[in-house]
Amino acid sequence: MMLNLVLFGPPGAGKGTQSQKLIDRYQLVHISTGDIFRAHIANQTDLGQRVSKLIAAGELVPDSITIAMLEEEIDKNPQAKGFIFDGFPRTVAQAEALDRFLESKGSGITGVVALDVTEEELTVRIAKRKAVSNRADDDSEKLKKRIEEYFNKTIHVLPYYEKQGKLTKVNGIGDIEAIFEEIKGVVDGFQ
Repeated sequence: MMLNLVLFGPPGAGKGTQSQKLIDRYQLVHISTGDIFRAHIANQTDLGQRVSKLIAAGELVPDSITIAMLEEEIDKNPQAKGFIFDGFPRTVAQAEALDRFLESKGSGITGVVALDVTEEELTVRIAKRKAVSNRADDDSEKLKKRIEEYFNKTIHVLPYYEKQGKLTKVNGIGDIEAIFEEIKGVVDGFQ
């Protein structure tokens, strides 16, 4: 049985750190929509060119393009023990499309872990992260927008998975190892 996980959490919640630990522990293939977009844009693929135009125009990439890229990525890894989805799904429509696609492959989402972190804590963390790594997307205006988008839009995907009995919330504040131990307990419970 494949282990397909969705890791949720606002920017700065520690998704990158925790997903790397999950990948190492369970030999999962990491699927990050951001990375996929960047690769398609860098390689000037058809989809990449369409995405470039949309981003340049300040528009959101439509689900159909995002899902096409995602499906291609999954198909590239037929030997995978499972996948960890990062930055996707962001809407209920995307979650439904992902379910349909995985079902067509005889698979599905095993479980969803949401890292619970307050907006206050995020602000502190990102200020620290900015000082260390100076990520372009940590620019305060852009970031405020991304955090707002998470709390206004993305968070609405959680009830979709809750209804399916697949959602577990984990406190994302505290020691990285302790948080990982809790996530590991949740994931082991899925299997």
